[in-house]
Amino acid sequence: MKNAVEKTGKTVDEAINAALAELNLGRDKVDIEVIDEGNKGLFGLIGTKVARVRVTPKETAEDRAREFLNSVFDKMKLKVKINFEEKGNSLNILLEGDDMGILIGRRGETLDSLQYLTSLVVNRGDNEYIRVSMDTENYRKKREETLSKLAKRLAERVLKYRRSITLEPMNPYERRIIHSTLQNNKMVTTYSIGEEPNRKVVIALNNRKKLEV
Repeated sequence: MKNAVEKTGKTVDEAINAALAELNLGRDKVDIEVIDEGNKGLFGLIGTKVARVRVTPKETAEDRAREFLNSVFDKMKLKVKINFEEKGNSLNILLEGDDMGILIGRRGETLDSLQYLTSLVVNRGDNEYIRVSMDTENYRKKREETLSKLAKRLAERVLKYRRSITLEPMNPYERRIIHSTLQNNKMVTTYSIGEEPNRKVVIALNNRKKLEV
């Protein structure tokens, strides 16, 4: 993040505008501290004192995420390139580097935890919630395709053997993929049972009441 700058001018506004021009930021993106309001002196000639201000760029969601992730990766002794993409109230983070399997973890558990912690840091003290998503090596898409294929295959087994199937425990994101994949299948229904973190999806013949994810 850019450092604060101090500027002087004949007026406070003039000093602020000079600082904004140097930082190339708008007023809504900075914090402004008036160090000295200055004065025009006598007849604008005697005792004239310039105004002085300190303008500091506000910390952005990307700033917070980058600082947090760099500290984590330094402790893990990993060299990771962090790419950011902001879209409205969403911050997408793409991680690149060697040993990304370490960051993904078993069934994406490490990546999910890192995404959750980053979201907490990004939304610290902000009024407007920023949705954080994190991925590496296209893991999310690959996992979604794998779960979607699994859901369809298990649905066929349910129809063939006329028996319900209970999947292994999944996080909310993975459960939603199963539910979404089979929501238009009129022959089967899906619902979740158990408590977090051991909540599971059940695929059954379409004669049961659907429960909440």
